[in-house]
Amino acid sequence: MHVSVVGSGYIGTTIAAWFAELGHTVTNVDIDEDVVAAVNNGEAPIHEPGLDELMAAHGGDALVATTDYDEVAGSDVTFLALPTPSNDDGSIDLSAMKAAAESLGDVIAEKDDDHLVVVKSTVIPGTTAETIAPIIEDASGKTVGEGFRIAMNPEFLREGFALDDFKDPDKIVIGAEDDQAVETLNRVYEPLVEAAAGDPAIVETGIREAEMIKYANNAFLATKVSLINELGNICKEYGVDAYEVADAIALDHRIDEHFLRSGLGWGGSCFPKDVAAIRAAARDRDYDPVLLDATVEVNDRQPERLLDLLDDHTDVAGKRVAVMGLAFKPGTDDIRYTRAVPVIEGLLERDAEIVAYDPVATENMREQYPDITYADSAAEALEGASAALFVTDWDEFGALDAEFEAMAEPVVIDGRRIVEPRDGIEYDGLTW
Repeated sequence: MHVSVVGSGYIGTTIAAWFAELGHTVTNVDIDEDVVAAVNNGEAPIHEPGLDELMAAHGGDALVATTDYDEVAGSDVTFLALPTPSNDDGSIDLSAMKAAAESLGDVIAEKDDDHLVVVKSTVIPGTTAETIAPIIEDASGKTVGEGFRIAMNPEFLREGFALDDFKDPDKIVIGAEDDQAVETLNRVYEPLVEAAAGDPAIVETGIREAEMIKYANNAFLATKVSLINELGNICKEYGVDAYEVADAIALDHRIDEHFLRSGLGWGGSCFPKDVAAIRAAARDRDYDPVLLDATVEVNDRQPERLLDLLDDHTDVAGKRVAVMGLAFKPGTDDIRYTRAVPVIEGLLERDAEIVAYDPVATENMREQYPDITYADSAAEALEGASAALFVTDWDEFGALDAEFEAMAEPVVIDGRRIVEPRDGIEYDGLTW
């Protein structure tokens, strides 16, 4: 099939590359000429493990990028994979989606065949049918079901594992109101289902249900993380190892082991934005989302608890403090809502001299904090430091050993249980 993907962010680039890998012809539309050039040169415009190889194999060939919406005219289906960032009140900003829908409508106006438009972005229930579809109708002069069709197909990709998650999904959710749209999307995913190592569930449901499934998925996981962090905080107060507790409760099949590693909390592009959006949507309908409010409150407290532990061990005013890890999690250079930001802010309030290190996210953080020092290696960050705060659980941090000997004061506060306690360092863990 000929598939077009509008957007070249984490989701758009990943699905475009994988659709090409599955044998589809793919047109990727983006307004950024540098991104378009990178894709056509076979280069990944984002950092995601394994993506460089896929882009090198298909970029400029089965996968062609363009800034021209007219190029989607020859495709069978168009996926809208654009950002829906948070407004100040937590609601989602649909400006990019609306602009794309209008441009897509202009193209559909000139098409004779029936085009399927699939919303891949995360949007509040009702958005696809009540906001996106009418914009396309106005721009195209056609109506849903007579000139184009619409569907919703949420993504469940984890940054750092996006290619694996796409290749072997737990589920594929197809939200549509007509059989032809469902059939088209099943054809798009048929090669994936046949090649998947597992047996992914195909969930065929309504558009509004598909929109909600994505929010429910992320809200549930974020709440699970905050719950284990809350329990971990209580464990810490009683001298109990929260990880031993988590290992035991994970044996209950109703709980399982996923998302039970207590620590600094969640960040990134999905959990914070999606939980904020569903809370705002609930309040818009006069419902008070008490549990989700608590989920966010617990998450926001974790960095302060880490800094409180630091205060228990040393006064960092005027001292060099190493912030180990800047990305919101390992495997990505994404610093959106990373727990490193409140940690850095707290250290600045304490007048610490910050030196930060991350294997891949340094340049992104440098744009936000140009005045702090950045190290080129973990060893360089630790050298002469009076304390080290471990914020991201990169594997290389778990291998550190002799590097701690170069610290001025070997105070190690671990927010991710990545460092092994040992003689020669003054170690404290966040929930253990």
